[in-house]
Amino acid sequence: MTLPILYSFRRCPYAMRARLGLASADLRVELREVVLRDKPAAFLAASPSATVPCLKAGDSVIDESLDIMCWALAQNDPEGLLDMPQDGHALIAATDGPFKTALDRYKYHTRYDDADREAERAKASAHLETLNTQLTGQDWLFGPTPRLADLAILPFIRQFAMTDKTWFDAQDWPDLHRWLETFLASPRFAAIMTKYPQWHEGDAPIFFSG
Repeated sequence: MTLPILYSFRRCPYAMRARLGLASADLRVELREVVLRDKPAAFLAASPSATVPCLKAGDSVIDESLDIMCWALAQNDPEGLLDMPQDGHALIAATDGPFKTALDRYKYHTRYDDADREAERAKASAHLETLNTQLTGQDWLFGPTPRLADLAILPFIRQFAMTDKTWFDAQDWPDLHRWLETFLASPRFAAIMTKYPQWHEGDAPIFFSG
């Protein structure tokens, strides 16, 4: 049987999110590492948005990272990641919406003529304070074990933290810091961050299952 194909880029937080979902579901896929400045024709033909991640499963194409996570976990969810209150979906939406907009304008402020880096950081920080409060007294957002929201959000918290790590580490967000560091030190994170060579048409397949 032909395996699904995942077009990915190692450092993209959206692609990290997709790989986390596939790894938790223990689904095997063919991984094709895309270099964004040199996108292969097969990827452009598969992805309607020409962005990673993109999962091609038979005749179906899933072009959104959260949809890839949910597709994988609908098939196999041994950790119960989908067993999450509605508040978790609201946190994901806030991360993907206002937080990510502020993060991009903070991290890549030179690309935006009207971006005030400090103001954008402050907007993003308001969301991080919400997460820090949510994490008070518990290991993960909704209790002692991770849920979909944790794995969907953490790659973007990492991206924010790495923009100015000294500043981030100095903020009074103890539970958020612990949550992120636990994730970054985990075998789960190490497994999805393996380096792969750029994929070219005709290359021998590389398989990923986390």
